[in-house]
Amino acid sequence: MTEQQVGIEVLLVEDDPGDVLMTREAFAEHKVANHLSVVSDGVSAMEFLRREGAYAEAPRPDLVLLDLNLPRMDGREVLALVKEDPVLKHIPVVVLTTSEAEEDVLRSYALHANAYVTKPVDFERFIDVVQQIDEFFVSVVRLPRH
Repeated sequence: MTEQQVGIEVLLVEDDPGDVLMTREAFAEHKVANHLSVVSDGVSAMEFLRREGAYAEAPRPDLVLLDLNLPRMDGREVLALVKEDPVLKHIPVVVLTTSEAEEDVLRSYALHANAYVTKPVDFERFIDVVQQIDEFFVSVVRLPRH
């Protein structure tokens, strides 16, 4: 078993409890070795990523799943800060959002998102999409070591 198959650290930045629950279920059904951390706003996301305050002992994520519409600091701001930070910019960020607006897609890629995925409203499809993201970043992509 390779290191990538052992599991990865994933940070989910999501304020919708239902989407958090569905994402947890998708990970639980698919790759039990992965560890999913969750924060519910952009300020907490940056504190987690920078290991500040309550997150001083937080694991360094191998992947960030980022909603765009967040309280306190929106996902676009988080994405810009992550990709400007020399310590964090190598972490792949997948925008996982309900927005289908072309402007959001273009802006996310301009801010160096690694992928943009629109959340399906159907529960089974949502689970499938999260599992595909997980499978891609665990089995297909080689992630940098921290």
